[in-house]
Amino acid sequence: MPIRDPVSAPPFNIVRASHVELGVRDLSRSRAFYVDCLGLLVSDETADALYLRGVEERNHHSIVLRRARANEARALGFKLASEEDLDRAAFWFGRRNLPTAFPELPYQGRTLRTADIFGTPIDLYARMERAECMLQKYAAHQGARIQRIDHLNCFTPDVQASYDFYRELGFRLTEYTETDGEDAKLWAVWLQRKGNVHDLAFTNGLGPRLHHVGLWTSGALDIIHICDVMASSGYLANMERGPGRHGISNAFFLYVRDPDGHRVELFTSDYLAVDPDHAPIRWSLTDPRRQTLWGQPAPASWFEEGAAFAGVAPRAPVLAAQPIVAM
Repeated sequence: MPIRDPVSAPPFNIVRASHVELGVRDLSRSRAFYVDCLGLLVSDETADALYLRGVEERNHHSIVLRRARANEARALGFKLASEEDLDRAAFWFGRRNLPTAFPELPYQGRTLRTADIFGTPIDLYARMERAECMLQKYAAHQGARIQRIDHLNCFTPDVQASYDFYRELGFRLTEYTETDGEDAKLWAVWLQRKGNVHDLAFTNGLGPRLHHVGLWTSGALDIIHICDVMASSGYLANMERGPGRHGISNAFFLYVRDPDGHRVELFTSDYLAVDPDHAPIRWSLTDPRRQTLWGQPAPASWFEEGAAFAGVAPRAPVLAAQPIVAM
């Protein structure tokens, strides 16, 4: 079993998954979907970008939609504990010959743009402009009443290599899927920094590509409500999977696709994983409860479709194992 103990003293302190930047073709169509339908709040907008957040978020944004010619993913954002951690991160990535640029980004403080071993673009920062918390301004809660960003999920061509890389940065394994047999191989991993099931997850597949961004709702009824909203407001075809309950993470979920095809998970009901001796939960790739506790398999699009990262060529996966797929 290729699972190792967590790294208790990582080279710098990542607090949590913070934001994602997506390329979209039509900002007005994206605004109608993310704001008017799903209920995210607009922090700012320009002719070329839309900055969104959930009702409890105090950082300026957790989703950036930027006008682009293709439905690409631009960067995954992670918040660090301090400016000193940002300097330590730049040193760590530089020693490994990985990128260490410091672009000027709106509404953020000093930001390190780097990449992991497969080229996935990563933005690391310690400070972002503040926004008013709308948690108790209930008149502003619309759509799915999205509270905050929860996690980022990606395809990787090598789950073991991605796990090893992010484990070194202090990400802790909560659950994993592996093949059966004596020479078991990792097929997917769920990794956390903030103390619930995951901030970052990796699934075997053509990658690196962004699979989805996970957004936290306050309860399962919010997810059921947004199904009714989407079904009656022209977005029925945008519902890809669910609602349902995952075996992995115990989360109640709904997966939807935005007008450009980016996948968004509305997500609630997972569990606490802060204990240092938390034991990761193993799932067999052939267990039907892994995908959905109630046994329904995911559609083929779930395993095949994702957003490429701008300027990064995806690679074929090293593992040929296949999950259960809905016919």
